[in-house]
Amino acid sequence: MNEKLEHIQRLFFKAENDLRSAVDLSHTDKPATDVICFHCQQAVEKFLKAWLHWHEIDSPRTHNLAELVEVCKRTEATFEKLDDVNVLTPYAVELRYAEDFYLPPVEEMQRAIELAEYVKMFVRSKFEEHGVNPIRDFQE
Repeated sequence: MNEKLEHIQRLFFKAENDLRSAVDLSHTDKPATDVICFHCQQAVEKFLKAWLHWHEIDSPRTHNLAELVEVCKRTEATFEKLDDVNVLTPYAVELRYAEDFYLPPVEEMQRAIELAEYVKMFVRSKFEEHGVNPIRDFQE
């Protein structure tokens, strides 16, 4: 298998696991909204970096989703549809430490999941437009 495709599929798989974890955790009696939002941010970051890897663009070493979307827009202007995902950026670091203690409300958590699912479908459809299947089950 092509190394580039393999790397993209690994990134997509890891992103899907982040999103799956977020969704699964959201169905508990007392969802850990901070952890769920963190996983949503991580999923979006990996979906975007998979796209950049396909285009052989070194993705910036950042958790800033606005920056990643801007780089993606250079490959295809339709990535402007993802401008709203920047609201997830603070979840990458700020929610992980007690010094910046914040528990997102359930509505905010649900929006984070919706955004991450939208990014997954958007990026996946972009790959498919180019005849690329980013999906692979590594647990076969």
